[in-house]
Amino acid sequence: MEKVLVFSLLALFLSACGKEQISHTIVGSTMGTTFSIVIAHTELDQKKRQAFETDINTLLDEINQKMSTYREDSEVSRFNRWQQTDWFVVSQETAKVVNAALRISELSGGVYDITMSPLIELWGFGKGERRQSPPTAGAIADAKDRIGYASVVVRDDLFAIRKTNSKITINLSSIAKGYAVNAVADFLEEKGLDHFLVEIGGELKGKGFSPSNRSWRVGIEQPLAGERVVQQIIEVKNNAIATSGDYRNYFEEDGVRYSHILDAQTGRPITHKLASVTVILPSAMEADGWATALLILGHQAGLALAREEQIPAFFVLKTKEGFQAHYTKLFSPFLVN
Repeated sequence: MEKVLVFSLLALFLSACGKEQISHTIVGSTMGTTFSIVIAHTELDQKKRQAFETDINTLLDEINQKMSTYREDSEVSRFNRWQQTDWFVVSQETAKVVNAALRISELSGGVYDITMSPLIELWGFGKGERRQSPPTAGAIADAKDRIGYASVVVRDDLFAIRKTNSKITINLSSIAKGYAVNAVADFLEEKGLDHFLVEIGGELKGKGFSPSNRSWRVGIEQPLAGERVVQQIIEVKNNAIATSGDYRNYFEEDGVRYSHILDAQTGRPITHKLASVTVILPSAMEADGWATALLILGHQAGLALAREEQIPAFFVLKTKEGFQAHYTKLFSPFLVN
């Protein structure tokens, strides 16, 4: 599922305020989106910077080769074509991401589901043509017969996955970018870097201090289609941040908006007033998946589950009076007044 961009550009602007220190920025494209990496307080000559850039691009390409649904020879694409129900060997990385996604599916009551490709394509939010009107109830029912996270099983000791229903396919777009953020952050740490901000498609992870020698700061967008307005500024504090929203990717018919955020239980786009959810966790992969799951659940159920699972989460609701923010107690330390 497409993610809303947390204001990484604002992060750079805020970080640059005050006395400027040494910083380097590496940008590029991956996973159908863009990435931006800021390295602070570290002297890098041109040769070392180019080596980092090459290694990071190679790392991201390797992850894409494992988890992309757009590459026909990726692990995920080959698994999706697999018509058998015995074990399919994958990399440790893919097994880890699938396992994390299944756990979030279970805890969210199945509203979050990585097997939803038939529904995503049916509603026109996948690789096919865009829709201008909703599908029929019969088509939705047929697509729902081909989804179900419980039909996917992970075997950690073999790094293998299997489907108990041969029609099942998986799509890791709602969690793979978060995994990639973690992987790049781990790479930078292994290289001895202590101050950086990694962003891929709006998912972020920071460590140490910004170029202005304070904790990295980013802005949560106000959920406005076609506009870029800050709802809330937050501090990263050596954590990862992911935001999911329903207002960037949609179509309308007869004044009704149909969002790309689909509920696996109903087979339809969400209809509640919750517009976006931001999650802060040590793992960008976990934050990525949870932001989507909590958004699908809606304000009340999402807030209750976030509290139960001790997840720092920030909810933005659409109301007649404008946007209202609600957040869990664990989110409070990250707010910048």
